[in-house]
Amino acid sequence: MEGGGRPSAAQAVLLAASTAITALLYSIYRQKARVARGLEGARKVRLDGDLRAVLLEAPGRCVPYAVIEGVVRSVKDTLSSQFVENCKGVVQRLTLQEHKMVWNRTTHLWNDYEKIIHQRTSTTPFDLVPAEDGAEVTVRVMKPLDAAELSLETVYEKFHPSVQSFTDVIGHYISGERPKGIQETEQMLKVGTALTGVGELVLDNATIKLQPPKQGMPYYLSSLDFESLLQKQESSMRFWKILTVVFGFATCAVLFFLLRKQYRHHRERQHLRQMQEEFRQAQERLTGTEGGEVLKNACVVCLNSTKSCVFLECGHVCSCHECYQALPKPKKCPICRQSITRVVPLYNS
Repeated sequence: MEGGGRPSAAQAVLLAASTAITALLYSIYRQKARVARGLEGARKVRLDGDLRAVLLEAPGRCVPYAVIEGVVRSVKDTLSSQFVENCKGVVQRLTLQEHKMVWNRTTHLWNDYEKIIHQRTSTTPFDLVPAEDGAEVTVRVMKPLDAAELSLETVYEKFHPSVQSFTDVIGHYISGERPKGIQETEQMLKVGTALTGVGELVLDNATIKLQPPKQGMPYYLSSLDFESLLQKQESSMRFWKILTVVFGFATCAVLFFLLRKQYRHHRERQHLRQMQEEFRQAQERLTGTEGGEVLKNACVVCLNSTKSCVFLECGHVCSCHECYQALPKPKKCPICRQSITRVVPLYNS
């Protein structure tokens, strides 16, 4: 604590940083809790012949947040894998990722570094249909790339290592970057994949559509079943809640420490003022009754001996040598409570 009981700059920064982190974590937790509660309250509908009747009875022919499970089926043409034969899908993502080692001048270590240098995603219209054959009801999936959790299966993956000459190796050590190679990946949402869709379900003319909800809730197209998807969101919510509670306790501990130090400083100042007032009154009584010149220079501790010590660094002259020796350690000035680093004897002429 600095003079006047104010917290030091480091303590103020620590309290501000802890408070800001706690507020940020609480904001994330509130968002995760909102998503989990919204997902828990989503209406579960079956992909069967009664679905159209359910939407006709709903206000505006729309269920704002619905859960539906089905199997992927393409509407027109399918997308073929570039590397795997007879692999058909409705969403295809090709990714080229660069892998290299980068020299860290602070830790003096080589660290792995990954960077996507090219990515292309292709889609084709597709529906969700019942898993049972023969059912005629379908749900058209709109804007699948906007889904918060689009489950794509990795169908091809290959690493192409970099070919380096001796001069290249020398140049890489000088530049601080050592290429390792290129990772080539193909991911697809294959035809026949079972999906759980969570979003707005609307009847548009004769077509039933699943699209991103308008209330700001997340849009899901997940290969997990609904219970697993809900458990995953609740686990994420609990994780952020624990972090919020931990940092909240840390913030309260820092605040309690600062308030306790300030309270102790206030009590010490009160006690010091009380002691000074008692010494002043005692000096006035002694000076008034005996009138001696020596009593004006009396030690403020014993009021009998003459002041004979100069306390540094505060500079106060208030004690005799015997009372200075009797002060408890660490020795502090009886007037200002500042630590005594050294003592200089005072000689009265």
